[in-house]
Amino acid sequence: MQQWLNEQNQLVGFAPTMGALHEGHLELIRSAKKDGCLAVASIFVNPTQFNDPADLEKYPRMPEKDAALLSEAGCDVLFMPEVEEVYPPGEDFTIDLDFQQLDKVMEGKFRPGHFKGMATVVNRLLDIVKPDKLYMGQKDFQQLSIVRDMIRQLSLPVELVMCPTVREEDGLAMSSRNLRLSPEMRTTAPVIHQTLQWAKSALQEGMSASEIEKQALLTFTEAGLQPEYFDIVNGNTLVKVQDKSSSGFIVACTAAFAGDVRLIDNLILQS
Repeated sequence: MQQWLNEQNQLVGFAPTMGALHEGHLELIRSAKKDGCLAVASIFVNPTQFNDPADLEKYPRMPEKDAALLSEAGCDVLFMPEVEEVYPPGEDFTIDLDFQQLDKVMEGKFRPGHFKGMATVVNRLLDIVKPDKLYMGQKDFQQLSIVRDMIRQLSLPVELVMCPTVREEDGLAMSSRNLRLSPEMRTTAPVIHQTLQWAKSALQEGMSASEIEKQALLTFTEAGLQPEYFDIVNGNTLVKVQDKSSSGFIVACTAAFAGDVRLIDNLILQS
């Protein structure tokens, strides 16, 4: 792969994925192509970012279907390494950086160790692919914030490009996990995006962030979801904000269980 990419003498755009691809992933590839890059996608279900071994086991794997979708989207290279290729036995590639509060709030509270594993594999894949641009979706906003900080701390020669969240017609953020929703929960799940939109309006109308958070959690619970958090944060630091005058860039981030499927989403409330 490295030899072929070097021979092309073109900018390389890279989209790391864990497979079970949907329109959101394919949009990353299309964005890379629009930017004039050779588009490289990786499919690697990274064992180091799963807290629960059962979750790793259940993660959907459909390589043939994924390869066909990538081909249709114009992907130039599909990289599907074995675990031993990414993590050769006897070598330690663990990233141990101080992300301040970025990896401790929200997802960090509920999934300890997840972001260390995620940063490690992204850094490892960047070292293998050596892209000029890294394409990631806004849906994983906290992940994106941590990768941006990792690039800064390690002075990596790559530009991070955030691509907007791609949604179903009813607003539900596209996710590989949506395949596991029961019919009932698939009907309920769009409440997440509806509540995020309500939060944006409420903030503009002057409601306090803490009141919005409280109301949003109540809305989720009444709809039959089990919320973990609904946080209104500074989009750069991920520190909670109290009102819209305290930060120019404000994002609402949330996670909730729809049955036994954990869904995350976010919306920029102010930029």
